[in-house]
Amino acid sequence: MEWVEVDGARLEVSRVGDGHPGRPAILLLHEGLGSVGLWKDFPERLADATGCEVVAYSRRGYGASDPRPLPWPVTYMHDEAALVPELLATLGLDDVVAFGHSDGASIAIIAAGAGAFPGLRALVLESPHVFTEPWGLAEIRRAGATYRNADLRRRLARYHTHVDVAFYGWHDAWTHPDFERWNIEEYLAGIDVPVLLIQEEGDPYGTLAQLDAIEAKVSGSTERLVLAGDGHAPHRDHPEAVLTAVSRLVERL
Repeated sequence: MEWVEVDGARLEVSRVGDGHPGRPAILLLHEGLGSVGLWKDFPERLADATGCEVVAYSRRGYGASDPRPLPWPVTYMHDEAALVPELLATLGLDDVVAFGHSDGASIAIIAAGAGAFPGLRALVLESPHVFTEPWGLAEIRRAGATYRNADLRRRLARYHTHVDVAFYGWHDAWTHPDFERWNIEEYLAGIDVPVLLIQEEGDPYGTLAQLDAIEAKVSGSTERLVLAGDGHAPHRDHPEAVLTAVSRLVERL
């Protein structure tokens, strides 16, 4: 584990693998309740499978990184996307495949579509969302009840120093009435790199309409990997399929 400072905040970073000559680094952007630790052994497995250096970081408010004041605005993912150029410069990365999961995928889309992802070679978008869907918002409300009344807070506290900041920053932004109109499809046309889309067919947070919208509007080529199941984290539920698909993408770059 190492530390970097971005926009005045101290962020935890994990770097795995030396990276073969000529291979891009893979930057992991975690989900809405994720962190460096919650990737578990996936970065190591991804580095072994692709021959790339794999870099993961915890955004402000997550993992052991500095907290972010509550409440978070509905535009919190736009705010994080705006920090990507400084993050890459601080990490010394200028040749990158971005692997974004859920919120991380949305952040990658915003940054890439706005031309704020220097050195970007390709996008891997796992369980992405580019607009809200009623059942996804309902699932987040259910997560709020589980956090307050069951053991979700205890489980998340293993991975987040400021666990209430991580949870309520995410939950309260997504359940704010203004978030029902949240939509980032305007950024898709600005994406001209290859895109790998990964999702489980029964993902409770978003339907395959999310992938349809991305495929229809990006300027670059797309590939879709739809997997069986009703989970939100294919890299945990179907690691071999995800590793194989990402490896093939890297080989084609």
